[in-house]
Amino acid sequence: MAKGDIDTYHEDGQWKNRPEGNQRASTVHDTKSEAEAAGRETAAERGVEHVIKKQDGTIGAKNTYPRSRDPRDIKG
Repeated sequence: MAKGDIDTYHEDGQWKNRPEGNQRASTVHDTKSEAEAAGRETAAERGVEHVIKKQDGTIGAKNTYPRSRDPRDIKG
């Protein structure tokens, strides 16, 4: 992840968002969908990548904001 990218992950029974380089989570949520929405909004505001991890810690999805910055040339 690049410096400042947003990481959405599960820890201690809660879903959290943390910008790359920070020690602590910036937001805490009860559900994954709430955390994803907050992480997406933060990543879009900052123009960085949003990395969404599964409950087991593996990467489930990556989204780049703005989309024009995405190095991959495929739709979706």
